[in-house]
Amino acid sequence: MVMISERPAEAADRAVPGHWEGDLLIGTDLTSAVGTLVERTTRYVVLLHLPDGRAAHLVEQAMRQAISALPAQLTRTITWDQGKEMANHAEFTLATGIPVYFCDPHKPWQRGSNENTNGLLRQYLPKGTNLSVHSADDLAGIAQSLNNRARKTLAYMTPSEKLAELLAHTT
Repeated sequence: MVMISERPAEAADRAVPGHWEGDLLIGTDLTSAVGTLVERTTRYVVLLHLPDGRAAHLVEQAMRQAISALPAQLTRTITWDQGKEMANHAEFTLATGIPVYFCDPHKPWQRGSNENTNGLLRQYLPKGTNLSVHSADDLAGIAQSLNNRARKTLAYMTPSEKLAELLAHTT
């Protein structure tokens, strides 16, 4: 594991887009899950559909698929907690070229954007529910809703607007 202390400084200050935070929302049965990826600069959300569970190879495949749909300038790093679902992080990095950094144990604030987003997601995916009932289309709709929700931290822009603004400056 490469620890968060070794993550590039540009990720910490949110000045450069493309640094992501990830986590899992776990369902009531402890087997269903939805993966979350949040871009640190824009707060843009990508949800990972995990219909067959949260085993490391399934999370790695879902992350690889989600990340491959993004422009290259938006895929610099991912920061995750030390959950066993990231056991295949080295395979992910080899396949994508995107390094994965890990938070220190019991320090969720090191992924503050993701923790905040997970709280917002619980409005759509309540605790104590089976998350496997949500289709990929359901999750895309939830992500779209969050990405079109104005945020005070973005001067009341939406994550989608902020992302579009950043992409316009890089083309």
